[in-house]
Amino acid sequence: MAIAAVFIMYALFLAVGWFAARKVKDGSATDMIVAGRAMPLWIATLTMTATWVDGGYLLGTAEGTYKSSVALGMQGGLCFGVSLILGGLFFAKRMRQFEFTTLIDPFEARFGKYWAAVLFLPAMLGEVFWSAELLVAIGSTLAVMIGMKLSVAILLSAIVIIAYTMLGGMWSVAYTDAIQLGLVAIGLLVALPFVFEATGGLGNILHDYHAARPDRFGVFPPWQSNHGFWTTQSIINWWDVSAMLVFGGIPWNCYFQRVLSCQTPKRAQQHSILAGLLTIAFTIPPLLLGLAAFRFAWAPNLLAELQAQPSQTLPMIFQYVTPPLVGILGLGAIIGAVTSSFSSSILSAGSMFTWNFCHRLIRPDLSLLHMKRLLRMAIVMLGVAATVMAFKVQSVQALWFFTSDLIFVLLFPQLVFALFDPKVNRIGSVVAFCVSLLLRLGGGEPLFDLPPLIPYPELVSFLLPGDPQAWYDGTTLLFPYKTVAMLMGFVLLPIVSRLTAKWSPALPLKNVTQA
Repeated sequence: MAIAAVFIMYALFLAVGWFAARKVKDGSATDMIVAGRAMPLWIATLTMTATWVDGGYLLGTAEGTYKSSVALGMQGGLCFGVSLILGGLFFAKRMRQFEFTTLIDPFEARFGKYWAAVLFLPAMLGEVFWSAELLVAIGSTLAVMIGMKLSVAILLSAIVIIAYTMLGGMWSVAYTDAIQLGLVAIGLLVALPFVFEATGGLGNILHDYHAARPDRFGVFPPWQSNHGFWTTQSIINWWDVSAMLVFGGIPWNCYFQRVLSCQTPKRAQQHSILAGLLTIAFTIPPLLLGLAAFRFAWAPNLLAELQAQPSQTLPMIFQYVTPPLVGILGLGAIIGAVTSSFSSSILSAGSMFTWNFCHRLIRPDLSLLHMKRLLRMAIVMLGVAATVMAFKVQSVQALWFFTSDLIFVLLFPQLVFALFDPKVNRIGSVVAFCVSLLLRLGGGEPLFDLPPLIPYPELVSFLLPGDPQAWYDGTTLLFPYKTVAMLMGFVLLPIVSRLTAKWSPALPLKNVTQA
């Protein structure tokens, strides 16, 4: 029954994608990339929310709450929501006013197309690695809940999502996102009453969690170490990661693709703020399910399995705590969350590759018809690449985390000054980029077995409480060096630009071309 439900959902996604494709049948590349800048407010709000409420969001909220604390469980959803609100308040309206086509366009206007091609690399890699990580998430979920082979689940999901994304581009993604977000809401909300009944009610759930973990019940960590769960290092690390999620969540093309698809600059601003509020609201159901998992009387073998793999908290609740039909709805919620984000990320990567690399850099004379064909080929090519990585790469999640770091450290300062400082130039951009990259890599990277090269804790030991060695966890550095690297880019970009204005005049912010 569950397998049949999965095939029905995928057939529905294909049907909706085919329906939406009729909107771009005779249209230009603009229809595929930014929906002809004609997307209504309600659709834009739903597709933005669906993109951020992904599988990692749902699974991570339940896992973090069950395994660690409320603050760690809510961190992702809360920060993503704040990121969307800040993006709406300060970035969305300005980007839409200039009618840019992708995130990379303001970089090209300010710094030239060749340096913009360098800035394009972390942006595109982040989307592709995110796509691969999402495929692993959906494959693992289907394997746990219905026993489908991991390879089959990944391949089936990739084929369906690539197909409907290729058919209609942004319109297909937006309409399927609306359906998928509905599946998320239904699956989570229907499950809550059954889970509460199986665990003694919401009051008992909250009481038991607070009694067992009194120092882990707050939405935010304490301001000072309580010499228990929250140490000074873990508190500062929570805020460091939060800064990365909030500000690093803005310079993603999948975000601006929705902003630039809106009908007017005002609507672009409104939809981002509304989506931010919805994203925060969607944190509550998986948070409550994570709290319930902590109280539920698991069988010994299931408890051992859950403690060994806390990332499976949400799938195991749907499988073992709710009735079978409700469990299928829960499976639909997870599938909806993951597929909506995967389609968004491969479309985003394909759009940047087609528009900024192939068209703006390689073939400026590329016709709109050829561009649309090239975009469809890019979606397939990048989708296949993400699928291969999901099969072959040992830790796709680690790759995605690393590229997300780079987007925060490298691209956020570039975007802020490209949009708001008329005096920045290419030399300032290059210097800020290179210094921030060196400072980021100087903190080490376990993915590449790179130990910390810059002794950050020792250099600022006069500012830190306790022993500087307490800021090392094995080969991992707990010091907020990523935020330091980003802030250094913030300082250097405007200063170096002004010092070198004689050799590299500032370029105006403008729409480099019309799609």
